[in-house]
Amino acid sequence: MAKNTSFKGKKPEELVKLLGERREELRTLRFANAGGRTKDASKAGKVRKDIARLLTEQTAQKNAPVNA
Repeated sequence: MAKNTSFKGKKPEELVKLLGERREELRTLRFANAGGRTKDASKAGKVRKDIARLLTEQTAQKNAPVNA
């Protein structure tokens, strides 16, 4: 999980890869939580926020002017 990491310098391909990793991590956490064997219950929320940051950066890069 990225902690205090800015995703602004990342290429679109890297963002897609990171997004997939975070979604898989969230899926694993959800299954572990359902099984009752989590160590950090707040980690799922942190991963969700990372996913939101990645999606926000993807959208910002997509909507950025080409010459900027």
